[in-house]
Amino acid sequence: MKVLVIGGSKGIGKACTEMLLEQGAEVIVAARSNAEISHLPVEFLEMDVLADVSDIEDLGELNGLIYCPGSINLRPFNRLTEEDYLNDFQLNVIGATKCIKAALKGLKAGNGSVVLFSTVAVQQGMAFHASVAASKGALEGLTRSLAAEFAPSVRVNCIAPSLTDTPLAEALLNNDKKREASEQRHPLKRVGKPEDIASMAVHLVSENASWISGQVISIDGGMSRLR
Repeated sequence: MKVLVIGGSKGIGKACTEMLLEQGAEVIVAARSNAEISHLPVEFLEMDVLADVSDIEDLGELNGLIYCPGSINLRPFNRLTEEDYLNDFQLNVIGATKCIKAALKGLKAGNGSVVLFSTVAVQQGMAFHASVAASKGALEGLTRSLAAEFAPSVRVNCIAPSLTDTPLAEALLNNDKKREASEQRHPLKRVGKPEDIASMAVHLVSENASWISGQVISIDGGMSRLR
């Protein structure tokens, strides 16, 4: 299995990279830096999804693409600017579409699977999430649209996590009081670990998920469904 992990050097992306390697996959990581994965046996492409992504056009047959870049831009609505919305949309949606388009030939050749990431805030509705929820909501729509368009040769799915203990969420979990409050908001009484999310992403690019497409799968400690 040959999988391209965009943003595979930190957080959930790094966990995906490590799990794929454990399963014997050939892994290509495209990210701005490989400082945290330089010891891993991966092919590394230095790349910024907001700039040129042409390096992933000629990777040959691909069985999977996992797109991990994202943002947590939490502010009151009246403090969000037009630039905030544009920046979140560029990273979450435009970056994903650029990467999928560049890798599509290889994905079709490999009967591949695309995995994107949304957020629990799209379906749940959470204060201060207007910008990120708007862009991630667009990503959920993109997931379903591309799954329909690319079937049967390429599957497309999306994972919607709740708060996960990654560098991106560091400001929300940087002391015991914040961490405990976040844990108590979840029915399962803890925040997510990168491995909780990565295990589903790795499953979705595998043959074990060959009959799953067009889905938005919640992995959120029960937050979106339980009271």
